[in-house]
Amino acid sequence: MMKYSAIKRIRFSGFFLVLLFVGAIALSSCSALRIKSASAQVPQVVTSILSDPKTFNPPFVQEAPSPTSIMFDGLVTENGLTGKIEPDLAESWTISEDKKKIVFTLKPNLKWSDGKPLTADDVIFTYNEIYLNERIPTDSRDVLRIGASRALPTVKKLDGRRVEFTVPEPFAPFLRVTGLPILPAHILRKYVNQKNQDGKPVFLTTWGVNTPPNEIVVNGPYTLERYDTSQRIIFRRNPYFWRKDSQGRQQPYIERMVWQIVESTDVALMQFRSGSLDSISVQPDIFSLLKREEKRGNFTIYNGGPASGTNFISFNLNKAKNANGQPIVNPIKSRWFNTREFRQAVAYAIDRQTMINNVFRGLGKPQNSPISVQSPYYLSPEKGLKVYNYNLEKAKELLQKAGFKYNADGQLLDWDGNRVRFTLMTNSGNKIREAMGAQIKQDLSTIGIQVDFTPINFGTLVDKLSNTRDWECYLLGLTGGVEPNDGANVWNSTGGLHSFNQGPTPGEPPINGWVVSDWEKEIDRLMIAGAQELDENKRKEIYAKFQNIVQEELPVIYLVNPLSLAAVRDRIKGIKYSALGGAFWNIYELPLAKN
Repeated sequence: MMKYSAIKRIRFSGFFLVLLFVGAIALSSCSALRIKSASAQVPQVVTSILSDPKTFNPPFVQEAPSPTSIMFDGLVTENGLTGKIEPDLAESWTISEDKKKIVFTLKPNLKWSDGKPLTADDVIFTYNEIYLNERIPTDSRDVLRIGASRALPTVKKLDGRRVEFTVPEPFAPFLRVTGLPILPAHILRKYVNQKNQDGKPVFLTTWGVNTPPNEIVVNGPYTLERYDTSQRIIFRRNPYFWRKDSQGRQQPYIERMVWQIVESTDVALMQFRSGSLDSISVQPDIFSLLKREEKRGNFTIYNGGPASGTNFISFNLNKAKNANGQPIVNPIKSRWFNTREFRQAVAYAIDRQTMINNVFRGLGKPQNSPISVQSPYYLSPEKGLKVYNYNLEKAKELLQKAGFKYNADGQLLDWDGNRVRFTLMTNSGNKIREAMGAQIKQDLSTIGIQVDFTPINFGTLVDKLSNTRDWECYLLGLTGGVEPNDGANVWNSTGGLHSFNQGPTPGEPPINGWVVSDWEKEIDRLMIAGAQELDENKRKEIYAKFQNIVQEELPVIYLVNPLSLAAVRDRIKGIKYSALGGAFWNIYELPLAKN
């Protein structure tokens, strides 16, 4: 899992698609020379990402890591070690006795990266005109919705530094969801108010990847200095960033951050070993190699325990038709995918222990829940969570019970004699996911299913999931965290990442025949109830029911929870590594050793 997604993960309350890889770099010989030459003049850290960013506008971010994670702050943040809420742009807050109001007081003398004051007006603008504005399609709104009515909070200005948030009923994640990035009203308000030729806010296309970096005004530790498509993103220290250390020195200490864009983990490993980058996510297949080189290579491998994110496969359960009247999923395959016994049989047929032993080299354990193991709401198998231990006989029994049958060659056929065959996609260039997909293809062949495993570019895959819905089954992961309501954009039936049965999104032409199943409706109810409930024990009971419904219905089939491992150069001091925060959640206070 990419750890930059957790630098201040609460800024993006909600779950995001992750690429399972960070801290790598791919350089041609000449660009490596330029980076090294620059590092001799400017204190910098070089890491990497697997694909180009889709936007520099925080409300529209759907993947992690995103450059905006080190460019914008919210009112509060999440401690990367403990998961607890801490002040960020707000210096303090008070919560009313009835738990329906929070008054935030901003830190004094806050500024944007262009030197303009950051005030309560920016907070009001950000929430009322962007996150709470139904004309702005953002997944962030999913985690702000409250109760069965799906009401949104109201936000009003009390004075230049104080803002009041009000909800219609108690809302357990209330404080946590106010960590969304604050945006500059003096720059962006005009784009919210302007309409394009389709009558939509110009803001929808503002701060895209073609925007000149000097036009993007931020409040976080780093500003965008340069973006070279398919090559790198360069960040420069924000001179107006609000944080200072105990001696009054400006933070962050590291002058420049460079994110190289690379689509191959093999090249990433080569470049880390050559010293061209400062951090790499340690996947199981390279752990032993890097462990032997740890001392000589002047780096440390950090172990954060079980990763907080998830790895899973998911079938497209959407029964709707697109705007052209064509079924989103082939009706024959849709019937298979929407048969619960089929999904359960697939779960029983995947040998996750072999996957742990071979793909993850023993550095992981079976994953069974949509909630991170670090969360107090996680339900373990020992406490009653339904699991699918490898059992081919059980898999075949379920398939035959559902009406599937086998021919003389052991191939699985459906009720009408159709060969059971589907395409499994994942993001290309990721050796771990490609190995997982290859094993799934082999495992399912043992129950007569033919899997066409097809790794594709991550951006293309996200487009299929979010826009065209043109997919059958995919293998990916999601970020994790301690608050289950952060997954509202995944589990609510109208959520922006409810990919296994994606409904119509704001501004999209109607899709006919979209059906929400009874169990999806029950998950909707439980997600609302869990957010309403303030008693911790009762919240645990609610989320236990949620986890067991997910495991019974299997809209996603969870696979392996690997250890969270990263190698970081010893010249970067102050690392406080964790599965929740990764290596750089406290980037603002990390110094570089002097040569």
